[in-house]
Amino acid sequence: MAIAPRYFITGTDTEVGKTVATAQLLRALNQANIPAVGMKPVASGCVLQGDILVNEDVELHRAASPIAAPPELSNPYRFVPPISPHLAAAEAGVNIDLAHLLACAEQLQTYAHTVLIEGAGGWFAPLNTQARIADLAVALEAPVILVVGMRLGCINHALLSQAAIAASGLSLAGWIANRVDPNMQRYSDNLAYLQVNIAAPLLAEIEHSPMAAQACLNPQAIDRLKLHKL
Repeated sequence: MAIAPRYFITGTDTEVGKTVATAQLLRALNQANIPAVGMKPVASGCVLQGDILVNEDVELHRAASPIAAPPELSNPYRFVPPISPHLAAAEAGVNIDLAHLLACAEQLQTYAHTVLIEGAGGWFAPLNTQARIADLAVALEAPVILVVGMRLGCINHALLSQAAIAASGLSLAGWIANRVDPNMQRYSDNLAYLQVNIAAPLLAEIEHSPMAAQACLNPQAIDRLKLHKL
């Protein structure tokens, strides 16, 4: 099985801060002199600017890394409707091909030491009628980083995601707590429970802030990823 330089970023659900976490990791790795670039294999909710489809998540990746990778590699599939990728692709008459995504990821590795690949939705979000996000991660043979949206219900979602990742045969390199609900009750208690019950290190906590994407992870997170043979 391949080991980093590529990581797969997944989340406990949609809208839990995968892009914010990926941007923080990209920025922190590059600041630690580890060249890193982001990849968003499939992006829906794109906006047409001129004759180019632009995605906000992809733009945040680019802003967080000094490496200029070709957009056809960093974001191979782009769709306008802000809906599940498998539905957007079907409406566009496009088949999302895992082999093509794997080839793009491998080409990206010629631009940077590390590629951070951000999935869409959660672990079992569908890409087409046969494949899910989990199948893409397995094809990439990438260690996984789980972004946990800290809100009511997060413990169940996090532990289910951890079990599903383990069942796939992939390793969980670490997890990130993103406080998507700033008013979450007993935040510290929930965080402590997850730290005990997720069999991977907590890489960082992300506070609920519109500027969260501008913050950097602490050096300890980078050290932990280095130990994972980044």
